[in-house]
Amino acid sequence: MSDNPFAPPKAAVLEADSDDAFVAEGRKVPAGRGTAWVGESWVLYKRAPLVWIVMFVIFMVMTVVLAIIPLGSIVSSMLYPVFAAGFMLGCRELENGGKLEVAHLFAGFKANVGNLILVGLIYLAGAMVVAVIAGIGLAISMPFYLGGNFDVNADMLTMALAMAPLLILFVLVVMALSLPLVMALWFAPPLVVFHNLAPLEAMKASFTGCARNIWPFLIYGLVFLLLLIVAMIPLGLGLLVVSPMIWASIYTAYRDIYLAPK
Repeated sequence: MSDNPFAPPKAAVLEADSDDAFVAEGRKVPAGRGTAWVGESWVLYKRAPLVWIVMFVIFMVMTVVLAIIPLGSIVSSMLYPVFAAGFMLGCRELENGGKLEVAHLFAGFKANVGNLILVGLIYLAGAMVVAVIAGIGLAISMPFYLGGNFDVNADMLTMALAMAPLLILFVLVVMALSLPLVMALWFAPPLVVFHNLAPLEAMKASFTGCARNIWPFLIYGLVFLLLLIVAMIPLGLGLLVVSPMIWASIYTAYRDIYLAPK
C-alpha cells in the first residue's frame, strides 16, 4: 500500500504488491478462484466501461477487416498476442489506480513486440499442424465411414445428413487437438510483457499454469458460458460487457496463478 493518502485507490482485485514472487510454472489455486476471476474482472470493467467498449469494438472491427482480406487471418493470428498484451497493460494500469485509455490497445507494440509476434507465429504453426492432421484423418476415414452404399448422385441435403456424424467427430477432434495450443497461448502475452519470458518459455509456462488449475478453469468456463448466453439475449449487446470482461479475467487469473506473496 502507498503511504500517500491522496493516491488513487486500487481496483479491488488481487492485491499483490511489488514484493510478490513470480511463480514461473504457475501455482495451483482453489477451484473457487474460478468464480473470483470473473468477479475481479467485473471490478476492472466497471472502472472504465466506455473505454472497454470502444477498445473491444475497435479490436473486433480490425479482426473482421483482416478476415476478409487475403492472408489477413494469418496477420490476425500473428498480432493477437500483441493486442492481448495491450489489454493486459491496461488492466495493470487500472489495478494501480490509473486510467484505462484506448491507446492501451496498441501498447503491446511498444513492449517486447518481437517476442509477442513470435508467440502468435508459434500458435499459428501449431494450428496449421492440427488442421493438417485432422484433414488427413477425415480424408482417410471418409471412405470407410461412407462404405459402398453412398450414392454419388444424391442431393446436397442427403449428402450433408450422411456426413453429419463424421463432421461432428471431426470438429470434436480438432477441438481436442487445439486445447493444448489454447492453453499455451492463454497466459503467454502477460508472461512475455510483464516478465520478459521467451516465446516458447512463456507458452510452456502458460500451458503448465492452465494444466495445474483445471478445476478453477472448468468453473470459470461455465460461469462465462452462462454470461455469454445471457449476453446474447438483448440483440447481443451484452457482449459489449462480457467480452471485455474475458480480457480482464485473463489478467486477474494470471495474477492469481503466477504471482504469490513472499
